[in-house]
Amino acid sequence: MIVGIDLGTTNSLIAVWENGAARLIPNGLGEVLTPSCVSIDDDGSILVGRAARERLQTHPQLSAAAFKRYMGSEKRLSLGTRNFRPEELSALILRSLKEDAEAALGQPVSEAVITVPAYFSDAQRKATRAAGQLAGLKVERLLNEPTAAALAYGIHQRDSETRFLVFDLGGGTFDVSVLDLFENVMEVRASAGDNFLGGEDFLACLVERFFEHTGAAPQLKHDAHFMQRLNAQLEVAKRRLSEAPQASVKLAAGDEEFCMDIDEAMLESSCKTLLARLRAPVERALRDADLPLDQLDNIVLAGGATRMPIVRRLVARMFGRFPSCDINPDEVVALGAAVQAGLKMNDAALDEVVMTDVAPYSLGVEVSRELGDGTRSTGHFDPVIERNTVVPVSRVQTYYPVEAGPGALNLNIYQGEARMVKDNIRLGALQVPIGRGPAHENGVNVRFTYDANGLLQVEATPLQGGETLQLLIQGNPGMMSEHEIAASLAALAELKIHPRDRIEHRTLLARGERLYQQLRGMPREQLGKQIMHFEQMLATQERRQFEPAARYFEEVLDFIEQQNFLLPDQ
Repeated sequence: MIVGIDLGTTNSLIAVWENGAARLIPNGLGEVLTPSCVSIDDDGSILVGRAARERLQTHPQLSAAAFKRYMGSEKRLSLGTRNFRPEELSALILRSLKEDAEAALGQPVSEAVITVPAYFSDAQRKATRAAGQLAGLKVERLLNEPTAAALAYGIHQRDSETRFLVFDLGGGTFDVSVLDLFENVMEVRASAGDNFLGGEDFLACLVERFFEHTGAAPQLKHDAHFMQRLNAQLEVAKRRLSEAPQASVKLAAGDEEFCMDIDEAMLESSCKTLLARLRAPVERALRDADLPLDQLDNIVLAGGATRMPIVRRLVARMFGRFPSCDINPDEVVALGAAVQAGLKMNDAALDEVVMTDVAPYSLGVEVSRELGDGTRSTGHFDPVIERNTVVPVSRVQTYYPVEAGPGALNLNIYQGEARMVKDNIRLGALQVPIGRGPAHENGVNVRFTYDANGLLQVEATPLQGGETLQLLIQGNPGMMSEHEIAASLAALAELKIHPRDRIEHRTLLARGERLYQQLRGMPREQLGKQIMHFEQMLATQERRQFEPAARYFEEVLDFIEQQNFLLPDQ
């Protein structure tokens, strides 16, 4: 069984292709969205999902979120006394999703198609693959998120011929893809994106606006508890603007209380720089696809951040039409991953579906160029594979040393679009032994092979004969060695994971603790008694006692969140 997984910055989902359709699989709480959050519980066990998200406010030092943004980097995130790589935290999310699927399907799940932002680098893709391996999954395919969204959309449009653009704005990344659908062939024409533009950035703009508007002391930015509560309330307010003209934020710090009203105009003015940044990838994708706006048949939205009215209005203004919202933007990528899983399993219902993708960025080598006066300028970027080349692809170019007799040719590999390598992303290096004769006799054939997973292999072969060398990423902090993966597997195996059959109760307790910290006076005291009573019922381990207690406790929490003195979390 191969499953499709949307490993998101804010939420993650898992889906399966069965009976000729893609189906989302709910988690232990009956929800299809699992927050991409990890926390260490009071007993040392690991919490994943909504229970961990609740603890972001009450135990920020023991909780982590949005770690997808650090994939492929040397960043370490501390949860109490433990340090985790982003891959390890992502692996805990993937393991939780895997267990949900196994419980729902009644069979082991060992293979997966995992989606990644189209603009993820080679290191970020390899880190995602490592996360899957750490979770006990064989990653059959890394699928670009907008391509996944297009697959989900295309399955519903198989009988038509259409050109459309996927506008994918998630929690941490922004991707655009232009696609053709004809005779069951899904062809990606062009992709572009921004790995550091998403819903989290819009939230950060509101945080800055809050401090400017309320005059709150700047040192509060270093108070983890205050900032988590502020982020939570601003996120709620941002979502409320999708349904109401105005939302309010009220937050106490010590004896001070800070209030701010937010409307669409304030949100738009606070985020105008981000809105402007959304235009460049769209323009680049359309330019590379050589497609005028009036030849697009549809605009497809993907990613939870596209729910914001200011984003939808921007899309409508850019394209002169309203975007398509036929499929839930939170779910469309996971559904597309399930379609790709079905293709991998050769499901009969997908026999005639063919999909092609492209390299979203250029890949090449650092070179020097001769100037008119005979001197040389170093640090130039020479593309071997240009962006939006159909993949898989293999290209060869020949490079020569500048001077005779160096004994070795140093090849520095980069990705990006800038003219100079200092403005691109360095992927690694190869040192190729060559002869000490004249420069023109010591060329090296350099072959770049870019596969359908978006992973790059570089081979270098001296023209005068010699060993063919493959790219070894040297000093790339985002790469885990096989030894490190094995050690991490052993460390993760020792972690105590909170039992899936009790996660609902732990989530209720985490939610109660969060609300307790927000209340004051008599309501706070009453809630404290309710928490203690529920804990006592759980301690009995008698299902006939704790199940009714859980239902009543949830009703109490729902009632509290519906009152005026608290902002709801959903």
